[in-house]
Amino acid sequence: MTTRRKFLAAAGAGAVAAPLATPAIAATTIKWRMQTYAGAALGEHVIKPAVDMFNKIAGDRMQIELFYADQLVPTGELFRAMQRGTIDAVQSDDDSMASPTEVTVFGGYFPFGSRYSLDVPVLFNQYGLNEIWDEEYSKVGVKHISAGAWDPCHFATKDPIRSLADLKGKRVFTFPTAGRFLSQFGVVPVTLPWEDIEVAVQTGELDGIAWSGITEDYTVGWADVTNYFLTNNISGAWAGSFFANMDRWNELPEDMQTLFRACCDQSHYYRQWWYWGGEASLRVNGPKMELTSIPDEEWKTVEDAAVKFWDEIAAESPTKAKVVEIFKKYNSDMQAAGRPYRYG
Repeated sequence: MTTRRKFLAAAGAGAVAAPLATPAIAATTIKWRMQTYAGAALGEHVIKPAVDMFNKIAGDRMQIELFYADQLVPTGELFRAMQRGTIDAVQSDDDSMASPTEVTVFGGYFPFGSRYSLDVPVLFNQYGLNEIWDEEYSKVGVKHISAGAWDPCHFATKDPIRSLADLKGKRVFTFPTAGRFLSQFGVVPVTLPWEDIEVAVQTGELDGIAWSGITEDYTVGWADVTNYFLTNNISGAWAGSFFANMDRWNELPEDMQTLFRACCDQSHYYRQWWYWGGEASLRVNGPKMELTSIPDEEWKTVEDAAVKFWDEIAAESPTKAKVVEIFKKYNSDMQAAGRPYRYG
């Protein structure tokens, strides 16, 4: 099989994202290389608009060259590559890029840490997660720039899932922490390069995917190789961030730092409505996947297990305990606030 990754290697990695308009590049232009966790089809939405915007505004002062999943280094090596300066900036969750910090387990899909996409920016900007992330990454020479939300975590499978028993033995592509949590229900977590997932489902190497919501299933082609979409999710929103090598970040003029932050915020805003609207529209109008559900009373077993999982994580270190307390406080506040913040 010729993957996009192999093709790019053969072609000298020439196919990368181009800016909206190609400005004149001066000898003094600051040049960054950024790699995202996302493949090209998904990257068209979750990162390319922000990079295009940055390049257009920055002009010949600074340009960012964008690379998609695994083009320069495997996703699991993104952190180390950025820390060394091989890559200047990264868009990923902490978990996928194997970040060696105390907060890594909370990136991506921390089970039931959020119910809705707006929970993530509130946790970071109003409940103190920004300060913890900044401190943890500063220790290892990386600048944590901005966190935001992506889509919820659902199962897309070849066979229907209508009970917890149906999950047993299913080989599923998912995030490290999500896989650790789901294994207690018989799920077999499988790690593969992002570009290989579609073929792995087709060949039977995978039974399903617990990596996204339905918007991504349709966008990246997974809806073409799976038949069912489970409406129960283990997290209401993926938590991901923009990061940069600390030295490269500190070298930037203040206005370029401000512009970069503004483009990150625009990216977060774009994803808020793109995912929120897409999830609903494709459930209602999408022709490729049949919706299934596990009854609420049975799914509560999974929700209860998440509370125990949080306590296990909190016992691992004082920093993790502090983050778990923030999650507990936040979710307690949302429950007390009632509708529309929490139902039931």
